Amino acid sequence: MKLGLIGKGILKSQAPDLHCRLGKLVGQVSSYDLFDGNETGFRGLEGSLGFMREAGYQGTNITFPFKEAALSLADTIGESARKIGATNTLILGESIQAENTDYTGFMSAYRFRFGQTTPGEVLLIGGGGVGRAVAVGLVDLGAKAIYLAETDVERGRKLVEELKGFGVQASLLDTNAINSTIPKVQGVVNCSPVGHVNHPGCPIDVSLLQPQQWVFDAVYVPANTEFLQGARKAGCKLLSGVDLFVFQGLDAFKFFTASLNLTNSLDREAKSLHSYYMEKLFNTI
Repeated sequence: MKLGLIGKGILKSQAPDLHCRLGKLVGQVSSYDLFDGNETGFRGLEGSLGFMREAGYQGTNITFPFKEAALSLADTIGESARKIGATNTLILGESIQAENTDYTGFMSAYRFRFGQTTPGEVLLIGGGGVGRAVAVGLVDLGAKAIYLAETDVERGRKLVEELKGFGVQASLLDTNAINSTIPKVQGVVNCSPVGHVNHPGCPIDVSLLQPQQWVFDAVYVPANTEFLQGARKAGCKLLSGVDLFVFQGLDAFKFFTASLNLTNSLDREAKSLHSYYMEKLFNTI
């Protein structure tokens, strides 16, 4: 089974290892190739998808910055992708089917870490592809309110209106209001690229975090971001990009192998797979 990933700055991605490992666990030999927009010879999003289809790829993951644009290239849009307005998973064949496992994977990761505890009021930094998925996931998990910080004001306003349509209190923050908002919320979430190996730094002033809060950082390269390090020192409950990486990858692989009826077998591997990547990428479980 031939799979891939289309994005920018993805050469250090663990996705090839994850999907090939999943394939071995269920007896489905898989290959997984990277199509990096920062590299010479990149065909573009549409060109890469055309190449994949001609070469017989069964599916591809989509990451920053193509998650929203990729949706327009799909022939069929699944409920998860329709709800989010972005896709991270395309199933390839005679037609292209779009799904969003950032959404389902985030909810699974949240419940894995925090059980049935509701998110409360949440500060969300970044409203792009993964930010949209996490925002809607927060709504479905029972968030009381979402305060969005997004540098693209038009994108931010659009997401806020969509969240209100789902029945949750939502507002777009001026970036100057981030610091004053942090002490007032129960959760602080980073879905911006800040902290990634290609975008070093920290999205907030971690000295403002409080021990009763929970935090999530969507970045997983590196796994132990400055944001998570600061949150750990503050005594916060942690949800990491590695958590999301594992659960969204597991859900994507289920779509790629849907015709093989492997869902139950894959679910049985979830806990051990999660432990493996936490140890590998964090050097601690």
